[in-house]
Formats: sequence, structure tokens, C-alpha cells
Amino acid sequence: QVHLVESGGGLVQAGGSLRLSCAASGRTINTYSMGWFRQAPGKEREFVAGYSWNGLNTVYPDSVKGRFTISNAKNTVYLQMNSLKPEDTAVYYCAVRLGTTNYDYWGQGTQVTVSS
Repeated sequence: QVHLVESGGGLVQAGGSLRLSCAASGRTINTYSMGWFRQAPGKEREFVAGYSWNGLNTVYPDSVKGRFTISNAKNTVYLQMNSLKPEDTAVYYCAVRLGTTNYDYWGQGTQVTVSS
């Protein structure tokens, strides 16, 4: 069992920055694949950042590449978000993948709102 808790969301103006945190408990996560996702109202959940279990592969979709950075320290995963745009407004979730396919545990989400 892994418990994930996100924090760091809030209201920011376009062009600003936020750093989201995802604190894990119940298991050490530094040998597992981690991901950040977001979901805006009326839209499907979208993958925004992730890294493989060995840390060798980091992936970002084009919509956030160059603006978002995923990292980890101790048992916490971070998402640094720069040059934020109104279309980045969503609830952001972190997740851990213990196996090779699906993400197994999810946090409760943190709201990010970017004003224009």
C-alpha cells in the first residue's frame, strides 16, 4: 500500500510558477515509476510528466515540454511548473506504478488555477 498526498497548488497569474509536491508513505518510491497527471473540468485526464523506475527515462508531452520538470528527493516527487498558461488550469494528481503497466496508487489531487 502506498499513500500519496499532493500539495503546492494554488492560484497564479499567467507566466508564473508553481512547484507541486507529492509525498509518499507506506513504501519507498525511489525505485518505481512515477507520473503526474491533470484533469480539467469536462476533459479527460492527461499525462503531464513521468519517469521510469530506474530514472533513465523522463517523458513530457509537447504541451508542457520545456516548462514542466519532474524530480524526486527522499520519498517525495516534485513537479516544477514554469511559464504557466491558463490552459494549465486543472486538478493535478501524482501516481506510482509498482509494476510495468498501470499506475497503482493515486493521490487526492491539488488544484492549480492560472489566471490570464
